[in-house]
Amino acid sequence: MASNIMAQLMEKRYEQSANPIKVAFIVGSFPTLSETFILNQITGLLDLGHQVDIYASRNLGERKVHPDIAKYRLMERVRYFDIPTNKPKRVLKAAWLIESNFYKSPLAMLNALNVFKFGKKALSPRTFYYLVPFLGREQDYDIIHCHFGPRGIVGVFLKDLGIGGKVVTTFHAHDINKFVRERGKNVYSYLFKRGDAFLPISNYCAKELIKLGCEKEKMTIHRMGIDLQKFRYSPKKAAKGESVKILTVGRLVECKGHEYAIRALAEVIRKHKNVKYVIAGDGPLRSYLENLVKDLNLKENVNFLGEVDQDEVTKLYRESHLFVLPSVTAADGNQEGVPVVLMEAQASGLPVVSTLFTGVPEVVADGKSGFLVSERDVSALAEKLEYLIDHPDLWPKMGRAGSNLVEENYNIKKLNLKLVKIFEDLL
Repeated sequence: MASNIMAQLMEKRYEQSANPIKVAFIVGSFPTLSETFILNQITGLLDLGHQVDIYASRNLGERKVHPDIAKYRLMERVRYFDIPTNKPKRVLKAAWLIESNFYKSPLAMLNALNVFKFGKKALSPRTFYYLVPFLGREQDYDIIHCHFGPRGIVGVFLKDLGIGGKVVTTFHAHDINKFVRERGKNVYSYLFKRGDAFLPISNYCAKELIKLGCEKEKMTIHRMGIDLQKFRYSPKKAAKGESVKILTVGRLVECKGHEYAIRALAEVIRKHKNVKYVIAGDGPLRSYLENLVKDLNLKENVNFLGEVDQDEVTKLYRESHLFVLPSVTAADGNQEGVPVVLMEAQASGLPVVSTLFTGVPEVVADGKSGFLVSERDVSALAEKLEYLIDHPDLWPKMGRAGSNLVEENYNIKKLNLKLVKIFEDLL
C-alpha cells in the first residue's frame, strides 16, 4: 500500500515543469547503444518539460539504435563538432569556421584566439570546432551537462569563452583511471577550478575524485538509472529438463571480462552439461572469444548474438535464468563504472554473478541479489555459477532482492527528479 502511494506521488511530481531549464549535453558519441544511461537522462528531462540539445564529437553509425532516438526525434537536437582526423584538413577547415562564423559572436571568437589567456588552447584548431556549434543561439543555456571528465574540460573552456551556463560534469570510471593514467594526475585541475558541480555515479568514483583534488562541496553522488517500465521483475525457474540459460550483455571488449566467463563455463559443464550461455553484444574481441570457445569445445554451449537492440535485450532477460558479468580492469587501465546491464538484469529478476570491481558492489548485494568474486578468478566464477545452478529454489528470492535494490536506488524517474533539483539549486 505504501509503495503504491509513493509511486502515485512520484507520478504526480513527474509532470512538465512550468519553468523549463535549458540544458546542453556534451557527450562523446551519439547515438550509442551502450550508453543508454545518458539517453535515459535526456529523455527524462524532456518528459519533465525541460529543453535539451545534444553536442557530440561523432556519430558512430551503429547499425541498431535505441527506439527512443526516433520516438523523441533526438537526431533533430544533435549538433556534431565534426573534427577531421587529418591535421591539414583540420587546420584549413578551422580557418574557414573562424571566417564564416565570426559575425555570430565576435567576442567569443576573439577570446578563443587569446594566447595570453588560454595558451596552447588558443592555438588549437579544435577550439573552434567546439565553439562554433554553440554560436548564434538567441539564449544561453542554463546548464551545460558534460558526461565523462574529458567532456567537462571542454565544457569549462566553452564557459570561459563566453558560452553561458553552469557546467556540470558526470564522472563514470574510465575518466578517472585510464584517462588520468594517460594525461597525469593534474589533468582535471582546470576543470575542478572552473566547473560548477561534479556528479560521480558511485561512492567509488567520489573517493577517486577527492584523491584527484575535487572539492567535496562541489560534489554530489548521482547514480545512473533505468526505466523500470521496460525491465519488469519476473521470477526465474527452469522447467524439468530445460537447459539453464546464462546471459551476458555487453560490448566485446577487455574490461567486460567475457573471457573469464567463458573459461568458467568450461569448468561448469564438466558437471552440468545442460547449460547454454548467450553473449549479446559485439566488439573488437569477437574473433578472439569465438576462437576461445572453439578451443575449449564449447561451441554447443555458447551462442554469440552480436549487436542487439533494446527490445531484443528485454526478451533475453525474460528468457534467461542467470546473468554473469565478470568485469575487470583492462591492461590499459580502462574500467567500467556501474554497469547498467546489472541494473537491467536484476530489475528483470535475474540472479547475477559479477566481480568486486569499482562501483559493482554498490549495485549488487553480495549473497542476496547475486554473488561477487575477485577479478579474473575463473574458479570462483565457476563455483558461484554451479551453486546457483544447483539451487534453483534461490532464484526467485535473489531476483526479488535485486529488483527491490534497483527500484530503491536506480529508478531513473526518481533520479531525474533529483537531477533537476541539482540543476535548480545551481541556478
